Amino acid sequence: MNIPFLSFAPQHDPIREEVLAAIAGVYDKQWYVLGDQVKAFEAAYAAFNEVNHCVGVANGLDALHLALLALNVGPGDEVLVPSNTYIATWLAISFVGATPVAVEPNTATYNIDPRRMEAAITPKTKGIMSVHLYGQACEMTAIMEVAQRYGLWVVEDNAQAQGAAWQGQMTGSFGHVNGTSFYPGKNLGALGDAGAVTTNDEILGGKIRTLRNYGSQQKYYNEVIGYNSRLDELQAAVLNVKLPYLQDWTQQRRTVAALYNQHLAGVGDLILPVTAVGATHVYHLYVVRTTHRDRLQHYLQEQGIGTLIHYPVPPHLQRAYTHLGIQEGAYPIAEELAKTSLSLPMWPGMRQEEVTAVVEGIRSFFEHL
Repeated sequence: MNIPFLSFAPQHDPIREEVLAAIAGVYDKQWYVLGDQVKAFEAAYAAFNEVNHCVGVANGLDALHLALLALNVGPGDEVLVPSNTYIATWLAISFVGATPVAVEPNTATYNIDPRRMEAAITPKTKGIMSVHLYGQACEMTAIMEVAQRYGLWVVEDNAQAQGAAWQGQMTGSFGHVNGTSFYPGKNLGALGDAGAVTTNDEILGGKIRTLRNYGSQQKYYNEVIGYNSRLDELQAAVLNVKLPYLQDWTQQRRTVAALYNQHLAGVGDLILPVTAVGATHVYHLYVVRTTHRDRLQHYLQEQGIGTLIHYPVPPHLQRAYTHLGIQEGAYPIAEELAKTSLSLPMWPGMRQEEVTAVVEGIRSFFEHL
């Protein structure tokens, strides 16, 4: 049985006609930039995320970049960021001229550890960028307490956790201003690049709206040096169709994760995902760990089972960040995660027999070690 890492078909096939009709509607209306579809999606996603304001932008990296600009983060500032995140989180900080300061994660949940934050805070620290990694909510109460104690901004990177919650409150609603991505592979994915900023602050929301559109609130009148980072009308139309299905798709992901948890417990040296008390998990990724990671991945590939590594090189060891002078060994938890983590196939609509085939492949590998 050939099992890809990700299949869109079970999501997209049932809604194909709805999506095509929405795209045709934009085509026929002949309003292609910042039209009714963008406005409708911004209102719908704000309601879904339980915030007052949503601003659609071109992609998730732009969402984080513009969020930091709206908070006046710039050269000379430092921002606390996870040591084990996707590099886009660090890039957003670099884009504004600030310096990313890595904080190691909780070894059980892989999310940034609030208990390690205070040691990283200096007089230059301006804010905290928390990442709800793999789909699990961070410990936002503790993070917000640290931020309040030191007068810091908080930006949530919610690209992997749309619909997750911490103590009943939605991720993407805690921080002062927050970014998410609707890249096709996300839990709520467009058909290309797309993103959004969420906030409860009207002033910050207004700044983002200005920054995304050439620094303009009124056409041909530019208040600040801005950017061209607008959510595309066609992508908004697709997202408007898909958003009502998100909660059902999330439950399907949780069902797949529960099957993995049940049938992979105690297999070899596998470490399975752990969800913190107070957090919910939407399983953007189902990540296991093993000291035999590379061999297991190769074995599964030979069986026709696709996997990915999130992420093989932590940001501080990427060539792009050699200028920071951070040596290997500086962040041992992130480095260990990079060597041992493996993401298993996960998507809404994944059939039980497909999950069983993945489980049997993993069991077979460990039996023949």
